[in-house]
Amino acid sequence: MSAPRAALRSGLALYARLLGYARRYWVLALLVVLAMIVDAACMGLFAQSIKPMLDDLFVAHDARMILWMPIVIVAIFLVRSIAVYTTDYGTAYIGRGVVQQLRQQVFDQYLRLPSDFFASEPSGHQIARITYTAEQVAQASTDSLKVAVVDGLSVIFYVLVMLNASVPLTLTLLVMVPLVGTLVVYVGRRYRRISRRIQASMGTVSGVVEETIAAQREVKVYGGQAYESARFNAVSEQTRVLGVKVAATNGLASSLVQLIAAISLALIVFFATRPGMLSTLTPGAFTALIMAMGGILPSLKRLTTVQANLQRGLAAADEIFALIDRAPETDAGHIELTQCRGDLSLREVGMVYPGASGAALHAVSIDCPRGSVTALVGRSGSGKSTLASLIPRFHEPGSGQILLDGVPLPHYTLASLRRQIAWVGQGITLFDTTIARNIAYGALDGASRADIIAAAEAANAMEFIRALPEGIDSRIGEGGALLSGGQRQRIAIARALLKNAPILILDEATSALDTQSERLIQDALQRLMRDRTTLVIAHRLSTIEHADRIVVLDAGRVVEQGTHRELIARQGHYAALHRLQFRDNGAAPLASD
Repeated sequence: MSAPRAALRSGLALYARLLGYARRYWVLALLVVLAMIVDAACMGLFAQSIKPMLDDLFVAHDARMILWMPIVIVAIFLVRSIAVYTTDYGTAYIGRGVVQQLRQQVFDQYLRLPSDFFASEPSGHQIARITYTAEQVAQASTDSLKVAVVDGLSVIFYVLVMLNASVPLTLTLLVMVPLVGTLVVYVGRRYRRISRRIQASMGTVSGVVEETIAAQREVKVYGGQAYESARFNAVSEQTRVLGVKVAATNGLASSLVQLIAAISLALIVFFATRPGMLSTLTPGAFTALIMAMGGILPSLKRLTTVQANLQRGLAAADEIFALIDRAPETDAGHIELTQCRGDLSLREVGMVYPGASGAALHAVSIDCPRGSVTALVGRSGSGKSTLASLIPRFHEPGSGQILLDGVPLPHYTLASLRRQIAWVGQGITLFDTTIARNIAYGALDGASRADIIAAAEAANAMEFIRALPEGIDSRIGEGGALLSGGQRQRIAIARALLKNAPILILDEATSALDTQSERLIQDALQRLMRDRTTLVIAHRLSTIEHADRIVVLDAGRVVEQGTHRELIARQGHYAALHRLQFRDNGAAPLASD
């Protein structure tokens, strides 16, 4: 199949799928289409009324026509006004509905996609897809369709008026057909190419803005204003250049359409003034023909330039549908967990991130019995967080398997597996709502106020919460911006405490706490860990000395396992880390404690 034909079929398939989103508005859509037909017909009818207006009013002085013609003109434009309002309102209503559906689908798809997707695509592109890209779809789904239908029908009605005035002269318009058709095909291909690049550039612009705003402190402290300004200028300049190319294509298409129409008009005038035509063509017929020709000109211009919006919308729809069609997280499990015992076992687990040159984990085997505390330690990049992320299946191991209560994790449904896990990560994630809603987040939304306060007390958070104007009902700003780092971490710990899950994963859960708060949190966590399987990732070895098992990772491999006393006595990797950390803290390490 040729490339143009394949592109046409691809465009038609995209448009057909896009129009499927308007199916729920089919009654309104039928009314809008009817209004479009009436709109175009009214303009054709007005052009047709020029012939009797001139011939009967100004030449024959027909008294009956003199009485009715003003009424007819007002009636035509009254009906057209109603049709135009119906068309504009209806297309806007349907278009907004389509965009809302697409945005919701994209957002819901984000909630289902695996973690690898978010690691491989800049967040700016993900945001732009919902804000900018979805908005462009409205241009293809309704706005462009309105122009195509109304102006397409207008051209047809105007041609009928011209045929009624003079068939021979109207046939001179045939010279326009191949020229305009060729122009439309060329412009459509060019718009599609440019529109795809505009989608990507807008995502890059959003990414730079988001990144710079998030890092505004670092930018100021390290004097990065000039660099960031130049970086933004480079990506926005690319968008500007693409926008100019669209405008240039629009201008070229409009100019060529006007030139083609002018040539056709000149041909009409030339043939109309031939002696054989002058004797058969009345002034009214000639004026109606010229007026219809004048009406065709702007319609053809809009039909040509509407390609810009249409192709931009189709390019946007293509990107959105590609995301919607992506495979979500693998969830082929058939076992619905209600309450697990908490026996975790890793068997020869290996993990390679997509695009990475080496493995993140190599044949890791660990047993975490029910109710035990297992600590993962090692240098940065040793694979601790990667290993922890495999338990809730944020990532899938490339080899080996992870068992929960003797059953491989993929056999459980994702939702029921994750209900068994409470997680406090390195990066504290809070939402721009109240403290209470941040603690009782998601599936915890039904928790009682007493339980929320109890969790906050256990996390040593009520100390600062009571001092806030509205207590646990105080809003904390975007990402918890109104709280300190330690306060944000205690809110996250309170959320994990409230969930009361059989498995607890703590990824540097006390790293941002001061000494006094850390001691209180450690006491609370010790009580919480008694009946739970806990996986602790810690750089500060003092926080995990009482763990049932300490697993030392290095370059993705388990190099040591044992209790604190056993590993200190072994004088291996753990003992070296312990000595180094206590030396940095200015304290003397114990030989066996």
